[in-house]
Amino acid sequence: MAKKSKIARDKQRREMVERYAERRAQLKKASVDENLTQEERDEAMAALHRLPRNASPVRLRNRDAIDGRPRGYLGDFGLSRVRMRHMALRGELPGVTKSSW
Repeated sequence: MAKKSKIARDKQRREMVERYAERRAQLKKASVDENLTQEERDEAMAALHRLPRNASPVRLRNRDAIDGRPRGYLGDFGLSRVRMRHMALRGELPGVTKSSW
């Protein structure tokens, strides 16, 4: 189980990324738009740099949805490999069966 503070910090970052996503996309598009003047592009880049650091999606960490484990994350399930195996063996994941050949 991850520390509660780590899980809370990741949750806050996800909310901030969602809040600023549209604004970041507009500024990034404007900063590379050849139709704008160099000054306008520089201003867009400066505005992008003024946004909070935690608004950047690069600062997110994929974590297990249940216990927050940061490693062994399986994106298809949103779970860590340990939690996914545990739930699959108990039959809690529909359509997932143990492999046999």
